[in-house]
Amino acid sequence: MPTVDSVNLDRYLGKWYEITSIPNRFQAMCVSDTRAEYVKDGDRIKVINRCRKQDGKIETAEGIAKIVDGSNNAKLRVSFFRPFYGNYWVLDLDPDYQWVLVGEPSRKYAWVLSRNMQVDPQTLQKLMQKAESLGYQATQFKASVQAQSID
Repeated sequence: MPTVDSVNLDRYLGKWYEITSIPNRFQAMCVSDTRAEYVKDGDRIKVINRCRKQDGKIETAEGIAKIVDGSNNAKLRVSFFRPFYGNYWVLDLDPDYQWVLVGEPSRKYAWVLSRNMQVDPQTLQKLMQKAESLGYQATQFKASVQAQSID
């Protein structure tokens, strides 16, 4: 599965809101306000995922990401349950780092993330077309509810 040519990690770091994703078991408790934050931590990247659960409480999961050698930062291995790591591949990325399509080779997982809580419909349609060109089915994706920012 092809990725973007390269990712400038300094520009990628920071907060991203989940716009849509393929539902997965490790986010099953999340009902809204799902976001990810990437923070430089020495030679690794700390990953902090947060979301709102049905009872209104905030769920937080912290993990680490390692860059895959030779990928120009476009492929990472992420772990929330070491020693188990999953693929995190940057499949499409806005030149201004405002949105990103992330996935992995099995096509079981994918996310559209944005610096803003919403993405315009044309951009989302473009990203779904890109996902389909890579072997995903757009119908697998479920829109994420972004009601309020959580920190």
